[in-house]
Amino acid sequence: MKKSTLLFSALLLAGCAAAPKLAMPPATVAPQPVTPMQWIQLGEGGAAELRAVMEEKAAGCPQLTANDGRRIGLTPRAPADDKFALLCSATLPQGVRIPGVPAVNLNPQRIVILGDTGCRLLGQTIQNCNNPQDWPFYNIAAAAAHLKPDLVIHVGDYQYRESPCPPGNQGCAGTPYGDNWPAWKADFFAPAAPLLAAAPWIFVRGNHEDCNRAGPGFLRLLGPLAWSAECAGHLSPFRVPLGDFALMVMDNADASDTAVDPAKIPTYEADLAATATPSPLPVWLAMHRPIWAAITGPLGVPAGGNAQIIAAAQKTMIDKPVTLMLSGHIHSFEILNYSRRGKDGVPPPQIVAGNGGDNLDVTPANLSGTIFQGRSGVSVKEGLSVGGFGFLLMTRNAAGWAIDLYNSAGVVEGQCQFTAAGDRLDCPTLPRR
Repeated sequence: MKKSTLLFSALLLAGCAAAPKLAMPPATVAPQPVTPMQWIQLGEGGAAELRAVMEEKAAGCPQLTANDGRRIGLTPRAPADDKFALLCSATLPQGVRIPGVPAVNLNPQRIVILGDTGCRLLGQTIQNCNNPQDWPFYNIAAAAAHLKPDLVIHVGDYQYRESPCPPGNQGCAGTPYGDNWPAWKADFFAPAAPLLAAAPWIFVRGNHEDCNRAGPGFLRLLGPLAWSAECAGHLSPFRVPLGDFALMVMDNADASDTAVDPAKIPTYEADLAATATPSPLPVWLAMHRPIWAAITGPLGVPAGGNAQIIAAAQKTMIDKPVTLMLSGHIHSFEILNYSRRGKDGVPPPQIVAGNGGDNLDVTPANLSGTIFQGRSGVSVKEGLSVGGFGFLLMTRNAAGWAIDLYNSAGVVEGQCQFTAAGDRLDCPTLPRR
């Protein structure tokens, strides 16, 4: 057996044994588990791709044996350089099972949704990355893995460690930073280890993964297309069929919240037009920046909206076949049901799940009456936000999907229901605080 095969097998076994326990002991430093270094991500048409980071410099891409005896050879996706280790990958044949790798289920019954998970180190804004109360992504990933999901959707922003930790600051002492493998490992892959080993993922690009930040690392490690040394500022949407619905992933990392770049309007008009393509399945639209969501405005009034995409939406309003929107970016949990002036359709309901680890935003509990910029004519018919770190679990039921809001300790705080008709979110048991 080749050395690379032995190494990869050891990494798989180490990853399965390394998942941290659901409840951490009181500590000031988060544990550092052995990272599995491999994951499965879903791409266009439901293609399942196994990727593996080979940290051992002498290692090549491994050969794996499936349960049916087939040999699966990984090939280089991106070579090692002075910042990143060798990255290997293989598209898995449909139905193939590899020991130690999560099974692919394109009809998921349990879906974890989370986002904005990294620890912020930027200039004078320093988060205590070594304290699991201040940066709870280790706990969140362990709690989510404990629920045995069939799929994980990350709505973007993985890598926030942009600046060095200030000398003498014990909250972030020893952390790497920058767009490189050590920083990506510290901010995402190490804490996400048990959840990467639990289920396949779908990755949405966040604004922290634009080309001025960690975009090259994202496109190398998690991007949906073949790797290129040139950073692509925008990626075209892709769709993943998931049983009785399809998930459409839209890249809006470079869509400014507050300014409109006329040169980008055609790009986003085309993306929005793609959402209206006739589909035999309802479509859920996942994008990092929500088009219509709320932050705290002047005098505490909820306000918001993405200026760039609202400008593009003058030509194409999001409507059927899209029945649900999933986003992050705002570091809170929000649900919004909309209304709209005129007869050109009402946007589908929105879930914001940006409370996965980075510094939280304080958002108004009641989002009804939110003031949006631009001229979309959209308003919030019903909306609320819940503070605190956490994640979501969506579970199929007879009416559609139950949505459990978990806090960072893995405790359910309340539940919403997304109706099978896909027209609204109801959250009678969520806390209002």
